[in-house]
Amino acid sequence: MTSHELDRPAWASLTSRHAGFAEGDARARRYRPAIVPFAASADDSPESLSALGALLKPGETAVLLQAGAIRLPASLRASRWAEGVQMLAGGSFAPFEDERIMQLGPADAADMLTLARLTEPGPFSLKALDIGRFWGVRENGRLVAMAGERMAQPGYVEVSGVCTHPDARGRGLARLLSRYVAGRIAAAGDRPYLHAFATNTPAIRLYESIGFVLRKTMQERD
Repeated sequence: MTSHELDRPAWASLTSRHAGFAEGDARARRYRPAIVPFAASADDSPESLSALGALLKPGETAVLLQAGAIRLPASLRASRWAEGVQMLAGGSFAPFEDERIMQLGPADAADMLTLARLTEPGPFSLKALDIGRFWGVRENGRLVAMAGERMAQPGYVEVSGVCTHPDARGRGLARLLSRYVAGRIAAAGDRPYLHAFATNTPAIRLYESIGFVLRKTMQERD
């Protein structure tokens, strides 16, 4: 049975719209480590798994994300395993404007990293803006919430980095920014999708409430 391209989202991204950010070959690829730590093999063949193992130097780590069981090459060991969900826009997201939302740029990168380290929305780096747009909300000069784009495949763009400072939670900023980013993605002609840990029930309920539906359960290994 032919798999959906989002079953191996990093592979689909690194062999299409983000090929310019990739290291590797036709069997295994990864994002340049300074950007995001995602890596993937083309399939689970011994040759592809061996190529995946060869991508990482001693002491380096990577995040593997795919539908179904993740097989590791003999040279790699998992430090963490988690189950997640992949959610896809179930309908249309109309773009809208909100005076609180500003597009973030290189001058905001340090504040973005500080917020990401505090809230842990997933892999994030100072180079996140290299592969996708981000928007945020500042209050009294402090960045209190943000969301943006990460992986991209033909027809799809991932919503990622959704996070809110603890001092600003409970005010709907994650909902606002998730809808805003999804609307921007849809306005560009792509379908938004996203990932969440299966145990993160509040986030899953939030995404369901704004129009995302479960597409697939996912496995993640670091």
